[in-house]
Amino acid sequence: MKTIVILAALLSLSACNENHYVAPPAPKVTVAHPLRQEITRYLETSGNLASVNSTNLVARVAGFVQEVKFKDGETVKAGQPLFVVEPQPYEIALEQAKAAEASADATVTQAQADYARQTQLQRQDFASKATLESSTATRDSALAVQRQKEADTKQAEINLGYTQVKAPFDGIVTARQVSVGELVGMGSPTVLATVVQLDPIYVNFNVSEQDVVRLRAGIRERGTTEAELRKMTIEVGLVNETGYPHKGTLDYAYPGVTSSTGTLAVRGVLPNPDRILLPGYFVRIRVPLSKEPDTLLVPDAAIGNDQGGRYVLLVGKDGIVEQRKIEIGETRGDLRIVTQGLSADDSVIVSGVARAVPGQKVEAEPQTLARSGEDGEVK
Repeated sequence: MKTIVILAALLSLSACNENHYVAPPAPKVTVAHPLRQEITRYLETSGNLASVNSTNLVARVAGFVQEVKFKDGETVKAGQPLFVVEPQPYEIALEQAKAAEASADATVTQAQADYARQTQLQRQDFASKATLESSTATRDSALAVQRQKEADTKQAEINLGYTQVKAPFDGIVTARQVSVGELVGMGSPTVLATVVQLDPIYVNFNVSEQDVVRLRAGIRERGTTEAELRKMTIEVGLVNETGYPHKGTLDYAYPGVTSSTGTLAVRGVLPNPDRILLPGYFVRIRVPLSKEPDTLLVPDAAIGNDQGGRYVLLVGKDGIVEQRKIEIGETRGDLRIVTQGLSADDSVIVSGVARAVPGQKVEAEPQTLARSGEDGEVK
């Protein structure tokens, strides 16, 4: 009897120590449908800024520099006098030319009066034909001398004007290359300084042959005219700036692709009233090409990469994780454009990707993605 009791106690103890496996709860993830939004497709490249005008100021007449009328690096206006080359010799030359012109005028007046008199006498047979011909030649010669003296006066006025070297356009004048009292313009033109125009400013860049083909195809499809093409927006950003804050228009495109590089040279023009942009700066450039409705975007952080390419993890209706291969485009802020592989109804894992394993079940919490701004940066 005692033995039976002991056996019953041992069986009871064994039953109490038996282990049962309990499966862990499904990991929690956050899912969202791809954001459907109209986006602008861009052509992205880089280039350099260049001045619209940059001109050396030169002495076009010989003489001593009498006055420098600016400070190095100063902003100047078109027509503003910057240098004065001694004008006195050219003022005297102008007075001499005017005097010679006045003398020629008097000679012409006398010659014309004599011609008129000889013409009248010849009609009355009181003067010979030879006398009239001589008077006509004298008149014509006097008129030719008069025209020469008029031209000499104009040239003297031009030379006097050259004694004031003026800014050809609005811009910044560089440091002067000559000093007051220095002899300039002897033998060959002397560079005095340089004026650089900063507003507006050019941006030069190259477009690859593949992008040229794509761009021209889009232009034909939209029926864009040449005038409209020149109004196409171009956006520029400096290396230390966020986004593309500087906006201008396309200005010029070389009429052919360079065979050695396979690129097309293109130029844009940008307003630059604050002179933030300087010639020689390296800049980032994008050109809007087209608007595409119903484009799908997902968070860039939700996209994985393996030997097969880019993919996202989806959650099906049964809660099972699926890996889906996708094709991607550029980013828009924190979102990435998906060109192939997704539909608007797919549930993409946007948070907790590391806890999700394809083929296993997860607990999905839905989320709505925030819209991407149309002017967000495209990387």
